[in-house]
Amino acid sequence: MRRKCIIISALIAILLAGCSQEEPDISLDEVTLVAGSIGGGWDITAQMIQDSLLSENLIDGEIHVVNHPGAGGELGWKYTQQQKGPVLAINSSLLITNHLLGQSQLTYKDFTPLAILATEWEVVVVSKDSSIKSANSLIESLKGAPQNFKIGVSPRLGNDDQLSFVLASKQAGAEPEELDFLIYENSAQVVEALLEKQIDVASMTLSEAKKYYDLDQVKILVISSDKRLKELPEIPTWTEEGIEVVFEHWRGIMGPPNMSKDEIQFWDETFGQMVQSEQWQQTTEQYMWKDFYMNSSETTEFLEKQSKMYEELMKASGK
Repeated sequence: MRRKCIIISALIAILLAGCSQEEPDISLDEVTLVAGSIGGGWDITAQMIQDSLLSENLIDGEIHVVNHPGAGGELGWKYTQQQKGPVLAINSSLLITNHLLGQSQLTYKDFTPLAILATEWEVVVVSKDSSIKSANSLIESLKGAPQNFKIGVSPRLGNDDQLSFVLASKQAGAEPEELDFLIYENSAQVVEALLEKQIDVASMTLSEAKKYYDLDQVKILVISSDKRLKELPEIPTWTEEGIEVVFEHWRGIMGPPNMSKDEIQFWDETFGQMVQSEQWQQTTEQYMWKDFYMNSSETTEFLEKQSKMYEELMKASGK
C-alpha cells in the first residue's frame, strides 16, 4: 500500500511539473517597449501595444515606451540587443533591408523574434495645392523627367516607403535608379517638407498619412491595397491606376537574444491574447491595419522568407 502511495505521489509530482512548464510563471514589474521617432509608425505601434496590454490586464507591472530615433531603427535595436530584462523593440522590414544595403550588421538572428502583429498599406501623397492630380500622371511624368521631382521618405532608404514606390515605378516603366529620394527622420518632417515645397511627393504608410489627410493638408493619390478601402473609398489603388502592384507593410516585435523558452512562451500567450482583445481590435480599425498575427516560431520562419524576398526585390530595383 505504501509503495502505491509513493508511486501515485511521484506521478502527481511529474504531472504538476508538466503543468508548470505549460504555464510559465513570469513576473514582470516593468516592461520597456523601444520605438523610433515620436509619432512615427513604430511609436504608434508601441503606444497601441502599451494601451492594449494594460487595458486588458495582461501585464501586472508598468509598461514604458522609450524612443531611440536615428539610423533607421539601428540605435533602438542596438539598445535592445544589449539588454537582459523585458525590453522589446518594434521592428519592420528595415531590420532586413538595413543589412542588405550594408547599413547595418544586425539581422533578425541577433534578436529573439516574438511576433508579427499587423500589416498596413503604403500611400503616395502630395500637398493639397499640388498640380499633380493622380498617381498615373505622376508616374508618366517621372518616366519623362525624373529629375524634376523630389520624393520624400523616412527614416532611411530601403524601407517599404521607398521600395513600394520603386516597385510601382519600375512596373510602369520608369528607371528606379533615376528617382530622386530625400530622406527625413520621420513622417512629420516629410509632410513639413511637402507643405514647404522642398519635395514634390512623398511615400509613407496610411496610418502616418491619414492625420494630415484628415486635416486637409495633403492629397492621397493612391494606395497599395488590392482593392479600395471601405473607410477611404475615394482613394484608388495602383491597379486602378494601371500599375499592377499590391504592397503590404508589416510591423512586429522582438526581444534581446537568448531569451528563455519560458519567456518566449509567456509572450506567445500574452500577444496571442492581446490581438484578440477588444482594445486591439479597435486599434486596427482606427489605423486601418490588417490583423497579421504570428507567434514566435511563425515569425522566425516569416522573417527568413522576407529576407529572401527583399533581397530579390532590391536586385530587381538596382539596389
